[in-house]
Amino acid sequence: MTLQTHTINRQNQLPCLGISKTTKILIATFVAVPMVFPLPAAALEFQITPKNPQLGDTISVEIDVDNQQNPSSPILTIGEKTYPAFSIAPNKYRAFIPTTPLEKPGVRKFQITKDGKQRNIAVWVRDRQFPTQRINLPPGKAGVKATEHELQQVAAFKKLQTPEKYWNGVFLKPNKGRMTTTYGVRRYYNGKFANDYYHRGLDYAGAAGSAVIAPADGKVALVGTVSQGFRVHGNLVGVDHGQGVTSIFMHLSRINVKEGDFVKAGQLIGTVGSTGASTGPHLHWGLYVNGQSIDPKPWQTQVMK
Repeated sequence: MTLQTHTINRQNQLPCLGISKTTKILIATFVAVPMVFPLPAAALEFQITPKNPQLGDTISVEIDVDNQQNPSSPILTIGEKTYPAFSIAPNKYRAFIPTTPLEKPGVRKFQITKDGKQRNIAVWVRDRQFPTQRINLPPGKAGVKATEHELQQVAAFKKLQTPEKYWNGVFLKPNKGRMTTTYGVRRYYNGKFANDYYHRGLDYAGAAGSAVIAPADGKVALVGTVSQGFRVHGNLVGVDHGQGVTSIFMHLSRINVKEGDFVKAGQLIGTVGSTGASTGPHLHWGLYVNGQSIDPKPWQTQVMK
């Protein structure tokens, strides 16, 4: 098997249409700043971070509401999709919108509704360069296939949307090893581009048996082993951080927790191994938001309230 690495370069450019200087300024403002369509004062105030998101980022929408007699949460929709808004303080809610390398850059149009009030928002999501790998597989080479039990258990875990928020502050590095594979890597297999594939997490080349710690507080919601049919993921631990945010830790050699345990940031949950579909000892950490794999790196440097 040979492996080559390069980078996909994509650029989004506005065509030269002979437009005026004033129009160009307006376009630049549209790209850099969320657009808000006018509504009566004191309807639904909101704040969006990051201000200039790119593919792979988690978009946070914080919503302030009037002193409410109706305790129902705001509803945030994008097209046919609805994202939960969870309470984070009195009269304040927050919804997370995941973005991935499989999406196209451009405008995301949101709608926030509560008690008959509505806000329409448009946010520009920038393009991003993701590394690619070219892998040549020998004829007849068949990869390890996941079991139905494995797929069902992992899919159900990633869909968790526990109302409580367990994490606090930035996420810690789950292993001391160097990072070997970044988030979002795309692949060609025998010259054919895998349209639906991207590396869903970060890989750390920790030594076999080295500590794997919880990057943030949470509840252990999934423990799986090779003996239970987890052929691809290997021995794994899934931690629910609450409010639609989950972490999965794969290829472990040992598991130090059980389902239902509450773990604190920095607590030992297992050790690095090479179980499952792995060519050598390493830790794969995947971070998911509302079921989608997002880039964990911003969560390690920015406080997601």
